[in-house]
Amino acid sequence: MLGPAPRATHVMIMTSISAKWPRPCAAIGQMLLVMFAMVCELGWSAVQAAESAPPSTTSAAMLPTTVATVPAEAKVGDDYIIGPGDTLQVFVWRNPELTVTVPVRPDGKISTPLVEDMVAVGKTPSQLARDVEKVLEEYVRSPQINVIVTQPASVFSQIKVIGQVVRPQSIPYRDGLTVLDAVLAVGGLGPFAAGNRTKIVRTENGKPREIKVKLAALVNNGDMRQNIALKPGDVIVVPESRF
Repeated sequence: MLGPAPRATHVMIMTSISAKWPRPCAAIGQMLLVMFAMVCELGWSAVQAAESAPPSTTSAAMLPTTVATVPAEAKVGDDYIIGPGDTLQVFVWRNPELTVTVPVRPDGKISTPLVEDMVAVGKTPSQLARDVEKVLEEYVRSPQINVIVTQPASVFSQIKVIGQVVRPQSIPYRDGLTVLDAVLAVGGLGPFAAGNRTKIVRTENGKPREIKVKLAALVNNGDMRQNIALKPGDVIVVPESRF
């Protein structure tokens, strides 16, 4: 902490100048000393204001975001087909500055540092990772890429539940989703549902395949053998009962 302002010292010096210097020189000396005293007063005020101010703090919003050092948790399996609307983490090992989380644009492409307009739609995460590695080889020595689907949201991934259910609709796919999960998400079977004639329509290698499910036995009797694991893009069809 600084001591008191030297105002008294200024007065003593001015008195000494007036007593010992000739009148013209004394007047000039007093004028200069007054100007010097004003400057000192301003500086002294600034010092006191700085000492009395609270310690400065940095807003959390101004701090840099933490760079990802480990891959995110995948929400889908390795055979998942990427589509528009999905959110991907492109993780570059040993190069955290190149690791980003990006959405798949409506045109089916993504852009990351050093990789622009890479087609992502229609590929599995592993296929996209290999394609990104080929581009990064021009800038990074032996790049190792992981592509993780952190938020599956494309129409390719949605599970569609149609027919005699309470609320026919599409629901987002997640890893581990089963028939029972999907049926409960749409409110259960409708009053005219022929649950045991339910089928799952699944596209494999570009061709549709039907999987029969006794849904009424699962919902009403707890037959867990009917609780089939779903895959992205599955369509659950619950027909109407015959009278």
